[in-house]
Amino acid sequence: QVQLAESGGDSVQVGGSLKLSCVVSGLPFGDTCLGWFRQFPGVERELGAIAGISDIGTTSYADSVKGRFTISRDSIKDTMYLQMNNLTSDDTGMYYCASTNGFTRWDLAANFTYWGQGTQVTVSS
Repeated sequence: QVQLAESGGDSVQVGGSLKLSCVVSGLPFGDTCLGWFRQFPGVERELGAIAGISDIGTTSYADSVKGRFTISRDSIKDTMYLQMNNLTSDDTGMYYCASTNGFTRWDLAANFTYWGQGTQVTVSS
């Protein structure tokens, strides 16, 4: 059974930092591409791509988070991370991790097969 489990969401102030984790099970972690998506508050079923990481560690980011967020993966722990620094109120939302077999369009939610349940990030001033 495939499971992706996010954690690390919290309420923080503007300028703060958070580190999200996504533990993956039931998949060959080393062969899996992964991504982080955000559901914008009040917008049902609209997911925005935040960052993606390929099976060999190639990373891509949305323009809005470049220089502030870092995606990484640990093949020993079968875990993906999202380090988020200098958070703004626009970063508020439910964050989901997801897995896919291909990295070409890492920014398309429809390309991802398995999803976690999400972890809430709230940034306030």
